[in-house]
Parts: sequence; C-alpha cells; structure tokens
Amino acid sequence: MDSASSSARTVAACVIGGIVLGASVVALHLGAGPAAPSLPPVEALRRRFRRRRRPVRVYMDGCFDMMHYGHCNALRQARALGDELVVGVVSDDEITANKGPPVTPLHERMKMVRAVKWVDDVIPDAPYAITEDFMNKLFNEYNIDYIIHGDDPCLLPDGTDAYALAKKAGRYKQIKRTEGVSTTDIVGRMLLCVRERPVSDNQSHSSLQRQFSHGHGQNIDDSGFGNGTKISHFLPTSRRIVQFSNGRGPGPDSRVVYIDGAFDLFHAGHVEILRLARGLGDFLLVGIHTDQTISSTRGPHRPIMNLHERSLSVLACRYVDEVIIGAPWHISKDMITTFNISLVVHGTIAENMDYTEDDSNPYAAPIAMGIYHKLDSPLDITTSTIIRRIVSNHEAYQKRNEKKEASEKKYYDSKSFVNGE
Repeated sequence: MDSASSSARTVAACVIGGIVLGASVVALHLGAGPAAPSLPPVEALRRRFRRRRRPVRVYMDGCFDMMHYGHCNALRQARALGDELVVGVVSDDEITANKGPPVTPLHERMKMVRAVKWVDDVIPDAPYAITEDFMNKLFNEYNIDYIIHGDDPCLLPDGTDAYALAKKAGRYKQIKRTEGVSTTDIVGRMLLCVRERPVSDNQSHSSLQRQFSHGHGQNIDDSGFGNGTKISHFLPTSRRIVQFSNGRGPGPDSRVVYIDGAFDLFHAGHVEILRLARGLGDFLLVGIHTDQTISSTRGPHRPIMNLHERSLSVLACRYVDEVIIGAPWHISKDMITTFNISLVVHGTIAENMDYTEDDSNPYAAPIAMGIYHKLDSPLDITTSTIIRRIVSNHEAYQKRNEKKEASEKKYYDSKSFVNGE
C-alpha cells in the first residue's frame, strides 16, 4: 500500500511539473516574440573560449642597427612572453639624436627585422622613448598587452628611463640580455684598424683589406675592455643552437636548395638572396664557411664575426630551414647526395666572384650535374659595404662608441644574474 501511494505521488508530481513547464514556455513565447535560434552547445563553448582567449600581444622596440644574433635572441625571448610579437624600429633621426648616426638606414633595418622568424608585425619610425601618447597607441590601436625590454638600462640623454611609463602602468616585462655581443662591440672590432692611421674616403677595397689586417693584437684586459673597445666573449652552447633551429628536416620528396657563403655581418643583402633562394624549393639549406676558409679567401682581417655568431644570425632568418656549421669550400657530389640537394645557387653580388676562374672551381660538381643556378642579387650590398660605412665615418662612430662603451662597462661591472633563456 505504501509503495503504491509513493508511485502515485511521483506520477502526480511529474504531471504537475510538466504542466508548469509547458505553461512557462507558452508564456515566454507569447511575451517575448520569436525565440532566437540557439547555437549547438559545442560551438557556443568554442565561441565563448575564443572571446576569452584573445592572443597576448607583446611589443619590443629597438634600433636593430647592424642586426646580430643578440638582437634575434632578444626577439625570440620577447615572443616567448606572448602569442604575437610586434616590433618597433626606431627612425634614423631618433637614433642620431639619442645615440649617434646609425650604420644601416631604416629601410635596411626594416628588412632585417621582418626577416626574423619570431616577428609577427613591424612598426616603422618608432620613437626612441615610450611617450604616453605612443604607449596609449600601442595599447588601444595595436592591442599590445606588454612592453618588453632587456635587463640592461635604456637611458635617455637626460638620464631618465626610456621605459618608465610602461613600468608605471604595470605593462612592462623584462628579458635577459644576450651575453657577448652588441652593435658597439661589432663596430669596435672594425674601428680597431683605424685608430692609429687616417683613412681616406675614396680608399680602394685592397687598402681597406690591408687596414683590417692590423689591430687584432691589441692588449685586452680580463673584462674585455682594451683601449676602450670590448671584444666578443661569445660562449656558444648547444641549447642556444637548438633554440634558434627549426628542429625539422626536409621531407622525402622535398626540393632542397643549397646556398653557401661567409654571411659575415649579416645584412639586408643576405636576407634578400636567402628569400629568393627559399622560393626555388621546399627546404633551404645554408652552408656557413669556417673562419679559416674566410681568412684564406678574403684576408686575415676577416671574418668580423666568428663561425658560431654567423651561424646563429643565419638560423634566425625565417627563410632558412637548416645550416651546415663549417661547410666545405668545395661542394662535392657526395655532399649533394648526402643532403639530397636538388639545386645549388649563388648570388651575382658577392665579394669573391672570381671562383669560376680558379683552377679548382668550388661549384664544379653541381655545374657538371646541371643543378647550379646563379641568382640575381636584389641588393648591391656586401660585408665590405658595411665596413666602408664605418671606416668612411669612423670619427663619428668612434665618439658614439666611446659614449656607449662607458654605459656598457658600467652594466657589466654591476650586473647580476637574471633568470632567462
């Protein structure tokens, strides 16, 4: 009897509940007009997640003058702090006013920054200092979440912090400065050759080479500073190479394109020829010649950057898939087979264009196999072009370096460990 009574009550409750629910639906239908079609539950959740998961956009600015692997590593670290990296490239006028004349003009620096594989967008003519107006523009127009800079101080001519406003707004993040290199260091390596002798503006390439064969024997103290110039104390690690590498090889049917060279003082001319080479295949393999090979073919003054420094600069380029660190001067048939190379290319603008006249042509094997192709270089720039810019205006760069070296020495003397990659 109790069981039957309980069942009856349950049925009654269900009937009453159904009537109430039905009446509520009817009331809503009559009072609110046609109901909007509802999204499937899964799609509704996806849209809600996408609205909540807006990409984190970070901003980093800089001069990026004579761009090197230290710049690239800073951009890599900045990109790791967000989902998208926007880079501001400071104008020529702003650099001149705050630091002295840049070595490379804005249009070349823009090509270099755009070619770095961790960069998503670039803002030209960025101000040297983060003003309130520009900071609001970054936040509101570019949807920037954080402004990034290295742990080394960036001071304006009046001694104030260039990133003070970003720090005050709570939208600032810091990365670790890459040890062993800076534009000041690189310019200093080239300035060593002109400190004891005057340099004419119309000097020939051979006289430029003779000058750069001097100056490397100067005394350098343990801190790396000698006669005002800090030399490179770059310490290559396997982890850094892995961080810069794409970590993937070509597929079995990939068309592998090979290009080799010194790639010293990596510049816009290098970037453009690599871009064209990558467009000829599916995978671009770049051979980086050894320091000894470069010295034997271009003089004892070269290279300015050592093998590992040059390799990292090339690896950071978005058009490059893999590098051979210490590639042979001669490209053999065995090497072509080993790396499954489909095409070997060389630019029309290079510092050593008489290789075909040598008794032993380094490209003899690919030429004989019919897989050699000469590319028209888009830019008439070589490493010697960059060196000439320094030498022809060495007094201005000497003053710029002396000013910068003082702040860099202060940084190194007082620096502490910063956890970072």
